[in-house]
Amino acid sequence: MIDVAIAGGGPVGMLLAAELALQGVRPVVFEKLAAPTGESKAGTLHTRVGQLLDRRGLLDQAGRATYGTVGFHFSGMFGLRLSAADGPAIVGSPQAWAERVFAERAVSLGARIRRGHEITGLVQHAGHVTLTAGGHQVDARYVVGADGARSAVRRAAGIDFQGTGARVAALMGEVRLGPGVPGGWHRTPRGWLMIWPDPHGHSRVTTYDFRGPHPDREAPVTLDELRQAASRIAGRPIEMSDARSLSRYGDAALQAASYRDRRVLLAGDAAHVHFPWGGQGLNTSLEDAMNLGWKLAAVVHGHAPEHTLDSYHAERHPVAARVLWNVRAQNALAHPDPALDPLRELFAELMELEPVNDYLTGMISGQDIRYDVGVDGAGWLAPDLRIKTGDGEVGLAGLLRQGRACFVDLAGRDDLVEVVGERVPVVRGVAESEHEALLVRPDGYVAWAAPSTARELDAAIDRWFVAPQSSRPSSLLR
Repeated sequence: MIDVAIAGGGPVGMLLAAELALQGVRPVVFEKLAAPTGESKAGTLHTRVGQLLDRRGLLDQAGRATYGTVGFHFSGMFGLRLSAADGPAIVGSPQAWAERVFAERAVSLGARIRRGHEITGLVQHAGHVTLTAGGHQVDARYVVGADGARSAVRRAAGIDFQGTGARVAALMGEVRLGPGVPGGWHRTPRGWLMIWPDPHGHSRVTTYDFRGPHPDREAPVTLDELRQAASRIAGRPIEMSDARSLSRYGDAALQAASYRDRRVLLAGDAAHVHFPWGGQGLNTSLEDAMNLGWKLAAVVHGHAPEHTLDSYHAERHPVAARVLWNVRAQNALAHPDPALDPLRELFAELMELEPVNDYLTGMISGQDIRYDVGVDGAGWLAPDLRIKTGDGEVGLAGLLRQGRACFVDLAGRDDLVEVVGERVPVVRGVAESEHEALLVRPDGYVAWAAPSTARELDAAIDRWFVAPQSSRPSSLLR
């Protein structure tokens, strides 16, 4: 009997496996591909994911972080100013590289990866799930479908995938470009042409055709098709050759009606898909893994009640719904009809207003995420406080590296520490914070914050941590 079976060995499945293994659960990842493709359709990690990875010590391995202020776009209008007081403004991380980093972490912690094993069906029972994986039947206590937009797990579980169908036909590929082809993002009355040039190798080319979806979404893309699409949108011939990594997609905006059906859960593209405006897809998916991992492990170990898993849907479904909403808005603004030009010009002016810029950057970067944890003034990501203790200074992000919750006492609140007791590790010290004390979940989000009452603190610990949280021996944890 496997504790947790994960369908899909992409970045989401691998990060989830690492999170579970960090908590002492040995998951098994079933991936239909015999080997990684090495292709990266995404390459940008936003602030919130960077912060979460930092709390696991994975940020420096996952990519190149940029701090300060970074220019970004909304619907192809480059007027946003990404920044973060705590964490990177943006992280360059090719999807294939991130997948490799997460897989290595998962395996080092005890996770098992079974390549060439496609999940083709499942049957739920009262206490377990029987999977058909690679032609064999396997029993697991829980199954997580991280197997993409066409998730076999989602279909087998009978979970509806709801939303709007595609209306835009997009092509993408890497090619060698002829001379005189300018890089950048080009919106013409015929669509969008985006080119990331590499004068010494393969350049990435993407086209958006707003005349309608692909007649056959599964048809293989050819070099001629990409060349013709790029040339039509540009209004002149675009020379290209030696194509690779060709693909087609659309702007369907779909979301699972529920992220959980008894012992089956969904994460990543299996739970939500949308057009790639803002690079929010991979980020939202990795946030799913960080939210689910510690909760599922706690239930497996008996440290939390079964209904804790309901909080995964309750917290993550609204986040993805909001992403789908802002992506639809960006797609509407991106329409190539010149009649929309005045609206885009007006929107670009509004983006220069600081409150508007902050609103949009918070939404794109994930920094505006706040979960309903049942306590007023909580649900936000705890900053990386620099806590001065009797044994020296420690960062809160560092305290979360082992995936354990902690209670942070910054004002000598013996009364609150007494309420916590042995249930959660306690860190006592001083730091620059408007809060005297915080109860921080393993994913870094605040489950309780002073001045909420001691009774609410007791209830919050009971809600998330029924059994005592194990901790490493440390003079910082009292």
